[in-house]
Amino acid sequence: MRLVKLAAVFVFVASSAGVQPAYTQEPSRNYVGFDTNEYPGDAQLAALHQRFAFTGYWLNNPPGADHNPWAGKRDILRRAGFGFLVVFNGRLDKEIVAAQRKGTPPATLARQDATLAVAVAKREGFPAGTIIFLDQEEGGRMLPEQAGYVLGWTEAVAASEYKPGVYASGQPVPDEDENGHKITITTIQDLRERVSKEHLNPVAFWDFRDGCPPAPGCVVDSSKLPAPNASGTLDLAAWQYALSPHGQFVTQACVATYRNRGRNCYLPDAPPALANFNLDLNVSASPDPSHGR
Repeated sequence: MRLVKLAAVFVFVASSAGVQPAYTQEPSRNYVGFDTNEYPGDAQLAALHQRFAFTGYWLNNPPGADHNPWAGKRDILRRAGFGFLVVFNGRLDKEIVAAQRKGTPPATLARQDATLAVAVAKREGFPAGTIIFLDQEEGGRMLPEQAGYVLGWTEAVAASEYKPGVYASGQPVPDEDENGHKITITTIQDLRERVSKEHLNPVAFWDFRDGCPPAPGCVVDSSKLPAPNASGTLDLAAWQYALSPHGQFVTQACVATYRNRGRNCYLPDAPPALANFNLDLNVSASPDPSHGR
């Protein structure tokens, strides 16, 4: 799902303290799920459900796509036994800036996109209370217009019958505090700090971090997976621990698990129809992290 990382430096210390978690984990069991831009096909769902409890579900076009192959598939996935990570593809910083130059402020753009996300979630049949995750592809501390867009979107969704979430980076990147001291920051830390300072509605988080450790690599056996908190970010709805393609330098300790097939993760012992179907992998304390069933 990830496209690019943007590490911007600002001058205040980020902290997740004081933010009420938007999601409560059940530590007794981990569930593994997958997400991918391409829909695997109705005929492949039984084979996938043998390994996976939940799946990502796009409400609009995935990154780089000109159509949404997931549209209209919620009911068949639900009947196949899957839970959901419901996700809406958000705006890159360059798109937010371009809209701003044309007279549409980030908060206005955010409300427009949130209205669309809510309308599509209703049309797809997701129940009230479903968490919709905004796909925030760019990592590091938020630029002002990015923060305006992301938090404007979460607040607009919070005003609906749905709950807001954000898919964002939990990978630490270099930053500076207000005194110029070198620190590290993650996008989720930054967003939680802003939510707390601005007294905004709680936001659920879906963390992507495939660096090994703490990520285990392309592993699909839930009994061998660490809990989401092992990602280094607490109180997560889900941790995306393996990406396709994986981070070439941060995954050196677990690169063998990807089987050197184009840096992608594939289902082990997959049937022929899924042999070349690459996956992103997630772990959650819930078999339905978005509560979308």
